[in-house]
Amino acid sequence: MAAEAGGASAAAPSLVDRYFTRWYKADVKGKPCEDHCILQHSNRICVITLAESHPLLQNGKTIKSINYQISANCSRLQNKVSGKFKRGAQFLTELAPLCRISCSDGEEYTVSSCVRGRLMEVNENILDKPSILQEKNLKMIFTVEFFKRNICREDRFPLLH
Repeated sequence: MAAEAGGASAAAPSLVDRYFTRWYKADVKGKPCEDHCILQHSNRICVITLAESHPLLQNGKTIKSINYQISANCSRLQNKVSGKFKRGAQFLTELAPLCRISCSDGEEYTVSSCVRGRLMEVNENILDKPSILQEKNLKMIFTVEFFKRNICREDRFPLLH
């Protein structure tokens, strides 16, 4: 009996596997292998992350900086949400850029929203320590309340462990 209890806890699903549904957007903006993962909670909140197949996570690159300044008038850091109806949230389209990630080798990657919705918050911790994006289970970037689905479910896009 004790062996069964110990085995069950070892196989327990992670927090993400338990409470979120994984969706994938492959080749965002037509760029090969620049895949994004959308974690959808039952309350319609999505967390935008990089998929395991993204070149930033595959090739052992070093992240130099992360820039939330999208244009002269738009910064994702200036997003201020308040109240029950999330007033002040920035509206996003499927192709809206969320941030730009610069690598030490000169490559630059743009993380897109992948879903139409409102931006709730950004992960400001990655500004101080950008390398946490590459750590397993810690690559969450944005929280978005979305309006509709236009993404692939995990059974159509294999999980890459």
